[in-house]
Amino acid sequence: MIFQISWTTLPVCADCHALNFRAIPTMSPDNEAGVALECTSEAERDALVAELEAHFGPQRFLNTAAAFDAVKDFAIP
Repeated sequence: MIFQISWTTLPVCADCHALNFRAIPTMSPDNEAGVALECTSEAERDALVAELEAHFGPQRFLNTAAAFDAVKDFAIP
């Protein structure tokens, strides 16, 4: 199953904060609007979303592009 990972980026003072990660099944992945990953099950997807929330929740980014690049680099080794 291919899932489109996306998230909300909110401004916090001068930085951005990435949160509310979600993974939606897709037949046509769009790596410009998010990150597409293949998971073998919904449980694997849920674990990935939880890991993204835990890893990026406390982090701050200079802008939304920096957040996107960080999530993409983390999710796609």
